[in-house]
Amino acid sequence: MPLPLYLLAVAVFAMGTSEFMLAGLVPDIATSLDVSVGAAGLLTSAFAVGMIVGAPLMAALARRWPVRASLFGFVLVFAVAHVVGALTASFTVLLVTRVIAALANAGFLAVALSTAATLVAVEQKGRAVAVLLSGTTVATIAGVPGGAVLGTLLSWRATFWAIALLCLPAALGVVKGIPAPAGKTPQSTPVGSSLRDEIAQLAMPRLLLVMLLGALVNAATFATFTFLAPIVTDTAGLGELWVSVVLVLFGAGSFVGVTLAGRLSDQRPRIVVAVGGPLLLLGWVALATLAAQPVAVLLLVFVQGALSFALGSTLITRVLYAAAGAPTMGGSYAAAALNIGAAGGPVVAAVTLGANAGDLGPVWVSCLLVVIALLIALPSLRFITPRAVACHGRAAAG
Repeated sequence: MPLPLYLLAVAVFAMGTSEFMLAGLVPDIATSLDVSVGAAGLLTSAFAVGMIVGAPLMAALARRWPVRASLFGFVLVFAVAHVVGALTASFTVLLVTRVIAALANAGFLAVALSTAATLVAVEQKGRAVAVLLSGTTVATIAGVPGGAVLGTLLSWRATFWAIALLCLPAALGVVKGIPAPAGKTPQSTPVGSSLRDEIAQLAMPRLLLVMLLGALVNAATFATFTFLAPIVTDTAGLGELWVSVVLVLFGAGSFVGVTLAGRLSDQRPRIVVAVGGPLLLLGWVALATLAAQPVAVLLLVFVQGALSFALGSTLITRVLYAAAGAPTMGGSYAAAALNIGAAGGPVVAAVTLGANAGDLGPVWVSCLLVVIALLIALPSLRFITPRAVACHGRAAAG
């Protein structure tokens, strides 16, 4: 894999840490800015909405900009948003900075996904996606727990400063690592590639199928991931310090999963879906059933992290293959699928909290979402084979 991919992953790591870090900072932010915890929770919602809207919007705006300039600009805006957020005493200003940071994050991820596909051979898109998403998985392993510890020892503002500082090597990596040929927009290469033509690709059944499946699997992942803390402390009866351990285990599993999927998703996506999908469902059922057993929880969060990201990254890779006729917007379609799931899953899971299912409601939501995904995916496996998707992508591009 080319070095620029790993440099892009550094930026994805910084942005992924920012996306997930608020889970442990909301109470401190609420106290510091004199707002309710519920109001402070809107910071997470604002970021999620910004990510969903920002992916296609920023990709469309940046499609005629040089790739290197686009990526550098998004990283710079992201860093400045965190600096302002660290300095402000106004909750409204902080809320606005989260939306701006999300837009920059979404734009960066959309362009990075499209760029990754141009830096490798056509049949290696899955491995390229795996390298990029490894930045997110490392964020859950080290970035999020580290941010939580920094926020506890110093303040939530210190975490914002740390994210801004992480953007510096990421920006340097973009400037130094993206080669000059990639400085041309990827959309300038295909003949007759207009924004209208690229948006029209969304009418393709195969593209919609893999986007839907990717969103469902990611929604299942974040439905439980968002509410792991009460499962660990209340249901499993472990101390609060174990929450960070569980998050690290989940992140380590996701890193393993996305790495393995990177080697399989290009040539054997059907096997990943047909085998990984049912195993993922069994894992969520097992977690819901055995959540009172601490050892089982520790083992299962690692396994579920691996299965969730293996299946999810495979489906996101298929989005890029199916969107071959949208060389600049394809990355935004993949990013949108990821973020719709990341935002929607926790919303649905939150409804179950306090109901009869108690702390395990989110896990049962994950089960249901994977069931829906399997009911759609298994009868449609012929549409997500390498040959079928590649041929369809070439036909759409022509």
